[in-house]
Amino acid sequence: MREITFEDIYTIGDVIFENDMYRHVHYPEMLIRYDSNFLEFKRMPSVDQFTSAAKYLREFHHDRGQKHIKFYFPPNMQIPGDLNTYLKDEGFSLGFMELYSIDPCEFRKKMNLEEVNVKEVEGQDFEKFISLQYDQDLEYGKEFADQKVELQKRQFKDPSIVQLLAYFKGEPAGAADVISKGDTAEIDGFFVLERFQRRGIGSCIQQYVMERFHDKTIILVADGEDTPREMYLKQNYQYLGFQYQAQKVFGE
Repeated sequence: MREITFEDIYTIGDVIFENDMYRHVHYPEMLIRYDSNFLEFKRMPSVDQFTSAAKYLREFHHDRGQKHIKFYFPPNMQIPGDLNTYLKDEGFSLGFMELYSIDPCEFRKKMNLEEVNVKEVEGQDFEKFISLQYDQDLEYGKEFADQKVELQKRQFKDPSIVQLLAYFKGEPAGAADVISKGDTAEIDGFFVLERFQRRGIGSCIQQYVMERFHDKTIILVADGEDTPREMYLKQNYQYLGFQYQAQKVFGE
């Protein structure tokens, strides 16, 4: 199996500018989506280099009515102490993501649950998929949720993306997107409603992915400070690395 890196992760957005320090990703169809509008550093910047890049991105976003700036740092590199201090002093939120992969045959399969039915979204399932997602996305505001619906409509038409909906006793309970690209299939947008958690639904969704894409390497990115990462390790996923990020949201 070849080496999987963060370069294999699907990004919604296009590189509109690039130099030897960073690449600028922009997605005009959804300006409010932080993960689609950011700068990604190719090498670790100094404080001065970061402030210059931040000024550029802030001006670019401000001109388009965007109220955030977000940055990804080079994978598997800690943020130096002076830059880390600067980011915290300037009010940036810091976090990191972790990359995992698994060969489908290595997935720790659980017993099939009769109460759970995982389906690929089509026809009338799409409205249920949208409704389930919309309620979740309202946490980030109505504008975000409305724009996410349009994004999901575009993805529904994309042959490289499979949208999954999990039912528990006939009721929509969880969902995921699977992006197929080359020799990988990436699990994204994966969630189970809180009231349905700890019933094996998440494992059933993953098992469906393992069987559907049995000839690919399954990859996913997890929040490095969130508990699902522990579940992935128990299910035999392999930890591949980390990537730090920083973002700041401005008021009116």
